Amino acid sequence: MSRLAATFSLLVALLLPQGAFAWNATGHQIVGSIADQLLTVNASRQVKLLLGVGLREAGPWLDCVKSVRKQPDGTLSYSPPKEDYDKPCKAFSNDHSAMIDYVGRNWVNCVYPEVPNTSANTGCHNTYHFDDVAVQRDRFDRNYVGTNDHDLVAAINAAIAVLLDRPAPPPFDIKSKREALFMLAHLVGDLGQPLHVAAPYLGPDGSLVDPDVTHTIDPSTETAGGNWIKDGASDNFHSEWDDNPKDLTDTAPQALVDAARALPPQTGAIEDWSVAWATDTIVVAKKAMAKVKYTQTGPRLWFIDFQDGHDAYFRDADQTKKDQYVKCGARLAAILNKVWP
Repeated sequence: MSRLAATFSLLVALLLPQGAFAWNATGHQIVGSIADQLLTVNASRQVKLLLGVGLREAGPWLDCVKSVRKQPDGTLSYSPPKEDYDKPCKAFSNDHSAMIDYVGRNWVNCVYPEVPNTSANTGCHNTYHFDDVAVQRDRFDRNYVGTNDHDLVAAINAAIAVLLDRPAPPPFDIKSKREALFMLAHLVGDLGQPLHVAAPYLGPDGSLVDPDVTHTIDPSTETAGGNWIKDGASDNFHSEWDDNPKDLTDTAPQALVDAARALPPQTGAIEDWSVAWATDTIVVAKKAMAKVKYTQTGPRLWFIDFQDGHDAYFRDADQTKKDQYVKCGARLAAILNKVWP
C-alpha cells in the first residue's frame, strides 16, 4: 500500500460523515432477501444456525456496529443510531456486546501515517466498507489510489477466508464464522453501491483530476466519496445514491429475485470474485458520474448540477440501484452456496 493511498484512506475514515452508509438499511435488507431465496438448502440451514436469522435481517448489522463509540475514558459503548437505522438495529438489541467486541478488535489494527489536526470517534473497521478508486479507472487494481489492505475488497476476502476455515489475513480480526457471515451479508451489498467503490477527485475548477497520475490529493478539494458534494440544501450526492427507490419496501419483489436467479453463475476462484465485482461497479460508477458538473462552494464542499435535470438523473439512478441490488443478492448467495453446496 502506498503512503498516498494510506493517507487518503485515513482522511476519509476520520472525516467521513457518520451517516454515510452504502445503501440504507432497506437496501441491505433487499439484497439479503434476494440472497435468501437463492441459497441451497444446506447454505440456508448454515445461515440460520450461525445467525439465528436470515440474510435479510442480518444485512444491516455492520452499519449498526458503527454506533459503537469510544467514550472519554477509552471504553467502547453502543449508542442508538439515527432514526432511519433504529428499527433494523433493534433486532440486535441483545447483540451489543458482540458488536463492541468486534469493534474493539478492529479499532486500531490499521497502520496509518499521522495526520495532524484531525479527530473523530471512528475506528479502522469503518474503512472496511469502501474503496475510492478514481472514476477514470476502468477496473479495480490494488496499485490504484484509494485501495489498501483493509478496504472493502480485502474485507470481503477476509470474511470468505474465515468461512472456508482459513485465518483472516491481517489487519482483520474476525473471530468466528458468525462474525464473518454478518460482514459478508453487508459488505457484498456495499460493493454494489457505485460511490463506495469509485470516487470523483476534483480540481478547484470542478474538473476531474487523476491521483494515479498526479500522485497528489488536495485535501481542500476532497469529496469523501461524494459525501461533500451537495445537491440542494440538505442532500448530498452519496446519500442520494444510498437511498432506496421509493417503489420498493424492505423485501425484494419477485421480479428482482427472478432477475437474480437468471444471472450467469459465478466462475473462477472464489478469491477473485470481489475484484471482478469491484471492477463491474467501477464501470457502473462511470455512468453514475457522467453528465454532471461540479462547482466548489468552499473547502471540501461542492455543489452538483445534472445535465438532464435532477429528476431525470435519479429516475435512471433508481433503475441502476435495482440492477445493483439484483447483482449483489446473487453474489452473496453465490459465495455461500460455494462454501456450503
